[in-house]
Amino acid sequence: MGEVIIEKMKLNKKFKINIDVKTYMMIIALIGIWGIFTFATGGSFLSPRNISNLFRQSVFTSVLAIGMVLIIIMGEIDLSVGSLVGLAGGIVAICDVWLELNPILSILITLLVGALLGLWNGWWIAYKRVPSFIVTLGGYLIFRGVLVGVTNGTTIGPMSNTFRYLGKGYVSPFVGLAISLVVAVYLVYYQRKTRKKKLAYGFDVLPAKLEFAKKVITVLGIVIFVFVMNAYRGISVSILLLLFLAAIFFYITKNTVFGRHIYAIGGNEEAAQLSGIKIKKTMLMVFLLNGLLAAIGGILLTSRLNAASVAAGNMAELDAIASCVIGGASLSGGVGSVIGAIIGAVVMASLDNGMSLLNTPMFWQSIVKGLVLIAAVWADVSMKK
Repeated sequence: MGEVIIEKMKLNKKFKINIDVKTYMMIIALIGIWGIFTFATGGSFLSPRNISNLFRQSVFTSVLAIGMVLIIIMGEIDLSVGSLVGLAGGIVAICDVWLELNPILSILITLLVGALLGLWNGWWIAYKRVPSFIVTLGGYLIFRGVLVGVTNGTTIGPMSNTFRYLGKGYVSPFVGLAISLVVAVYLVYYQRKTRKKKLAYGFDVLPAKLEFAKKVITVLGIVIFVFVMNAYRGISVSILLLLFLAAIFFYITKNTVFGRHIYAIGGNEEAAQLSGIKIKKTMLMVFLLNGLLAAIGGILLTSRLNAASVAAGNMAELDAIASCVIGGASLSGGVGSVIGAIIGAVVMASLDNGMSLLNTPMFWQSIVKGLVLIAAVWADVSMKK
């Protein structure tokens, strides 16, 4: 009897570590960063205007991080994302400003180009077995060169009203509240459904009281977020687009066969192949999606800046990779999540935003972000040990 009790205590301890430390470590770190900057700025960091700007700033990196985390989970890397963002922004600006095409047509052309260039990367990596580091490093140079060529090295702008609204527009407070209500109800339903599935298959679940507390915290978080956004100008259109993309790719990675195949390939490619997974097609599709998301990021960045330039997206791939790693993704593959990548992007944006409010020199901002990245990788390695 005593041995059974001891064994249960060990299982409970392991369960507690997995839940309290690993899963929510980045959220706890983010709250800590916000607390430090709030104290240092005399409360201005948490003002509705600054929080709204912070989340708007994080949208661009978050969109790239969603695509990048799929690549990293698969055990690959993409260094061409920043150049692809710049090229996509240049193409949508050319279509809108120079050719004066319909905004929807301009967006569709840009998305098609992004998807095709993603396929280009994926074809070399999946079917020709050229290392992703080399292929995407070549893409980094090629796409940036094409951008300079098609734009003649000039800045293209200003964009039409549709794109300005996409980059800088807000929805009304009523629409924001309606959307938050729908999201809150769905999340509560999803958590309840997930709990039932886990119980049916004999997996560990949170105790009923903690599960209820989790639902309450989720709903309160959504309500607080919406009220803070509405206290300034409402929820940004770009933030709503990010939430839509996050929901889609969260579902893909967690509830589809394709998503589980991505994790399987990253965990053990040889075992995945022996299991009958079509590695080449899966890899090709992941790079296509990454190119598509990079094109969306380029459209959002150009819309927010109201112009396209040859410097757009420069070094954006490093911010995306850092966001994924800070959010818990492992560069060795098989580990990571869409939500974690977005939290990592918000952490990066919070560091930039907070240090800018404190008038911190740019070199210190780079140093701090680099140290945070190293600390995140160290924490991942330590947990594995």
